[in-house]
Amino acid sequence: MIRKPHRPPQSRPWLRLGLSTAGVAAAAGTAHLLPGTVAWRSARCRLLPRLSGVGAPGHVALTFDDGPDPVATPPILDALESIGWRATFFCLGSQARRSPGLVRELIDRGHEVGVHGDAHTSHLRRPSTWTVPDVQRARDTINDLTGVATRWFRPPYGAVAASTLVAAKRSQLQLVLWTSWGIDWKPDATGATVAANVQRTLRPGATVLLHDSDILSAPGSWQATLAALPILAAAWSEAGLTVGPLRDHGVAGWAP
Repeated sequence: MIRKPHRPPQSRPWLRLGLSTAGVAAAAGTAHLLPGTVAWRSARCRLLPRLSGVGAPGHVALTFDDGPDPVATPPILDALESIGWRATFFCLGSQARRSPGLVRELIDRGHEVGVHGDAHTSHLRRPSTWTVPDVQRARDTINDLTGVATRWFRPPYGAVAASTLVAAKRSQLQLVLWTSWGIDWKPDATGATVAANVQRTLRPGATVLLHDSDILSAPGSWQATLAALPILAAAWSEAGLTVGPLRDHGVAGWAP
């Protein structure tokens, strides 16, 4: 193992959060390999609620990753409009440059935009010399297109490494993952399965992860996400839950 030169504690943001270097490596590995298992997600929500996106108990933060997508995003936006929901869209910088008009439309229609990186690449084997310019390029692309200083960063795959913390700190972004997800990227996903997966993992103050793109998922899988929205709308309305973006969720995020 290559030893890194000693640095004072203040240069190691994860130490200020009470995590050892070994702990960060172990947690990052777990996050990469098992980000959706109940055991890991439940532990993360208890131990790191700000990172997990645990917010106000009666509110659901609805989030979408991997877009914008010229095929999938518009119908999802129309569905959200018909329901009366606003959401947070974690956009890839590379996708934003392909569909700049869609990024502006997200803001025009009342949604919030966060950073999902420029390339959809796990940070676990990437040094900060790679993650910092990747995240900053995506941030700058999104800020230039929206005219709004973005606040949130969700790393690809939810994989948090030490280099992720460095990138978030230097980019002045707050990390937020999720508490619940629809597993909407699989080829056999349907509206019913996506909604059931979200409901099964729902908890008070939930941040829900869905996708408005199939660039990294089974072709056409976004249609299952679209079909799940009215099912979730009925369930959450009956439960008396309010749905909106992270800015309204009462969560500060994790600022390294």
